[in-house]
Amino acid sequence: MLLACPACLTTNRVPQERLLEEPVCGRCGVALMPAQPVTLTDASLARYLAGTELPVVVDFWAAWCGPCKTMAPHFASAAGQMPEVRFAKVDTDASPQASARYGIRSIPTLILFRQAQEVARVSGALPAGELMSWLRRQVGASASHSGQSSR
Repeated sequence: MLLACPACLTTNRVPQERLLEEPVCGRCGVALMPAQPVTLTDASLARYLAGTELPVVVDFWAAWCGPCKTMAPHFASAAGQMPEVRFAKVDTDASPQASARYGIRSIPTLILFRQAQEVARVSGALPAGELMSWLRRQVGASASHSGQSSR
C-alpha cells in the first residue's frame, strides 16, 4: 500500500497488514496514518493524493466560515474512527488554486478521492452521524466504481 507522508510528501510503501501499526515515513519519521486530519495546500494536495492509495477525504473550508467551524470537530472525530480513510483539510483562502481546480463554490465542501480521482462530493456542514454515514457509503461505493454522488 502506498502512503504519502503528510509532512515531506515522500511516497512510502507499507504492507497492508502493517497499516494499523502506526507506520512512519522512512524519510522524515512523521506518522503516515495520523488519527487527525492533515493540512494540505496548493503545493501539497496533488502530490498527497497521487501518493496515497487509501481513499482520501478533503474538507475544503475557511477560517471565517461558521458552518466550517461547526463541522470541524465532527470531521476530526471521523478521522479517528476511520483508519481506512485519510483525512485532509484545505483552507480555501490560503489555497485558491486547489479550490479553483476542484470547482469549490461553497464551503464546507467534502470531496472523496480514490487514486487521486474525485469519486464523491457533498457541500454543507454535516452533523457527526450524517458525516460518518456519508463516508461509509461513499468509501464502499468508490471501491466498486467511480462517479460523483451527493447526500
